[in-house]
Amino acid sequence: MRRLKPILFAVLLITGFSVLAQKKATISFTAKDYDLGKVKEVDGVKAGKFEFTNTGNDTLKLLSVNSAYANISLSWTKTPVPPKGNGFISANFNPKGQQGIFQREINVVSNDQDQPRLTLMLKGEVEPRPKTEADDYPNPIGNLRFNTSQVAFNNINNTDTKTDTLKVYNDWTKPMSITFTALPEYIKCKAVPENLNPKKKGYILVTYDAGKRKDFGFLNDRFAITTNDSAQAEKNLNVTANIVEDFSKMTPEQLLNAAKIKFESETFNFDTITEGKPVETDFKFSNVGNDDLFIRKVKGS
Repeated sequence: MRRLKPILFAVLLITGFSVLAQKKATISFTAKDYDLGKVKEVDGVKAGKFEFTNTGNDTLKLLSVNSAYANISLSWTKTPVPPKGNGFISANFNPKGQQGIFQREINVVSNDQDQPRLTLMLKGEVEPRPKTEADDYPNPIGNLRFNTSQVAFNNINNTDTKTDTLKVYNDWTKPMSITFTALPEYIKCKAVPENLNPKKKGYILVTYDAGKRKDFGFLNDRFAITTNDSAQAEKNLNVTANIVEDFSKMTPEQLLNAAKIKFESETFNFDTITEGKPVETDFKFSNVGNDDLFIRKVKGS
């Protein structure tokens, strides 16, 4: 009998430890995916709610709930959830600037030993709002809207003339007259039509004559549009071009015998210099080609 007491005590002790070891929280979601369906961008924020129950026998705690997406905001049950208790995670989705099918992951960390980390999925499809003139012509100057504030000709040969189109929209209640004054000789502009009716679209033809510009490299010019717009009569726009040498008319023999510049070094490091003390260096070069070399332009950044 005396020997049975220690054995019985050991059995009870082991059973007690076993019961304690089995206590755990378990998070069980009704569904881990939530489909918002068709979401209209103009309708604003839509919410999806993920509901769960603690099906374990210990208190459940949500330690972290987050999403990597800026257009998702989250709220959730922040108090401990007892066994058989319920909780939620609410995900607010902002469709602004989104379009098409979307899937947004939500990461959940809890004290559930079997699944300490799990992922929820909020999904759906955004129907974009109808485009307006403000979308197609995003650059307003007074009451005249432009599709761009800059006409970029990119690379253009020094012998070429190019024309580009600038689209405009009259966002005024009156007809708008469009004329051009003090244009440089290498830029020509024509408005079509010259009198643009209210809430109507038009365009401006901009022609750039690189031969008359008589320059090389990246160039930035401004030209003025004169209107009867009471909000801002004169409107300035930029024209950019990178004028390069035209080698297209050279024969294969001329290209073979063309000038060729070669620098002794194309980089120089001034290292540490004293403020206010001018420093300089020379980049020496030679012409290793068979024709005369002309330096068209030297320009610092």
